Amino acid sequence: MRTRFQYKETIVSIVCEEPFAKVAEQAIFEARDIIERKVAEDPFFRITYEPYPASSDDDTLIQRMCNASEISGVGPFAGVAGAVAVHAVERTKEAGAREAIVENGGDIAFLSDRQVPVGLFADHPVLKDVAFMVSSDGITGICSSSAKIGPSVSLGSSNVCTVFSDDVILADCCATALGNLVTDEDSLSEALEKVGSLQGVKGCMACIGGKVAFYGDVPEMVEADVQRII
Repeated sequence: MRTRFQYKETIVSIVCEEPFAKVAEQAIFEARDIIERKVAEDPFFRITYEPYPASSDDDTLIQRMCNASEISGVGPFAGVAGAVAVHAVERTKEAGAREAIVENGGDIAFLSDRQVPVGLFADHPVLKDVAFMVSSDGITGICSSSAKIGPSVSLGSSNVCTVFSDDVILADCCATALGNLVTDEDSLSEALEKVGSLQGVKGCMACIGGKVAFYGDVPEMVEADVQRII
């Protein structure tokens, strides 16, 4: 079952068995409440572009955002979409779901042991109508950043940057970090190696101008109608 769910700025696609859809939706409320309370207490948490240390008083979800921030070198709010997505998938897994996929603004928390095509939206002819074939025994992350698509801030010029990690929030933060580093075709190699070598990152991809480059463990790519898949 696939559903579209919106709450405030959060617009997600949820793929799971019908009984677990409400669990995922409730988890999105929970995650946003945790994050909104942190922002109310500490507005700088939302606006900083710099790594931000966690407080021992913070909720675990906030601590995970801060930890990912420090590893990736970006602000903790770079991982907010991944944090909401992974919280929803974790709750559905705890409720007994064997498959749950939540896509939140191009950032995906993924749980499925079957091969699932995960579509890539990129403003580039080489990457038109392609998907990654993904499967995982546990929760994993596929997160993307772009200077061309969507409202998120990117300090670079990439068409798209995608990072794979079993830490979904880290994948989200690292996608932002990679996007910031990819400023032209000559920057691709160094940027991919820097982010792809970070602890917890499995692999990454970046596209700019006429070049597409990969680093590390990246899932197989196949032709697909991205309008019909995740």
